[in-house]
Amino acid sequence: MSKKKGLSLEEKRTRMMEIFFESKDVFQLKDIEKIAPKSKGIAPMTVKEVLQSLVDDNMVDCERIGTSNYYWAFPSKALHARKQKLEELQKQASDAKQRKVSVEKTVEKAKVGREGTKERSSLLKQLQSLREERMKLQAELEKYRECDPDVIKAMRKSNVVAREAVSRWTVCNFNQICRPAHTSLRLISSLLFYLED
Repeated sequence: MSKKKGLSLEEKRTRMMEIFFESKDVFQLKDIEKIAPKSKGIAPMTVKEVLQSLVDDNMVDCERIGTSNYYWAFPSKALHARKQKLEELQKQASDAKQRKVSVEKTVEKAKVGREGTKERSSLLKQLQSLREERMKLQAELEKYRECDPDVIKAMRKSNVVAREAVSRWTVCNFNQICRPAHTSLRLISSLLFYLED
C-alpha cells in the first residue's frame, strides 16, 4: 500500500479557483469550507489559508457585508487579469527592445574614432603605464603620511582634548574622595601636600 500524496499549495489554489469558476456564485467562508473538501479534495484545515492566499493575490474578491465575508471570482475577471498581465509584459518587452537598439547605437557612435590603430594602441599602453606609476607614487606618499603637517596638527589637537578629559576625571575623583562627612580638614591638607610633592 502506498501513502496518499497530499496536494501542493498550487494544486489547492487551482482547485479552489475551479469551485468559483464552475459555480459562478458568491460564497461565505463556511460554504467554501463545506464544498472544497467534498468536491475538490482540499483538506478542511487548509481551506481558509488557501482562500486567503487567493484573496491576497487578487484572484478572488472578498467583501465584508454586515458581519459576514463574501468571496467570489468569475472567469471574466481571470481573463481580464491575464490580458492585463500580457499587455504589461509586451510593453516591457518592447521597452527592452528599444533600450537595446539605443544602446547599440550609442556603442556604434562610441566606436567612431576608436579604431585599432598603432598610434591608439601606443597611447593606451602609455596611459596604462602612467596609471601604474601613479599608483606607486600614491603608495609611497601613504608611507610618509604620518609626517604630514596636517596629520601632526590633528594629533596635537586630540592630545589636548585627551589631556583635558584626564584632568576633568582626576578632579572629579579627587572631589569624591574628599567629600565624605567624616573627612577632616587636616586630612585634606595632608593630601594636598602629598600631591604637590
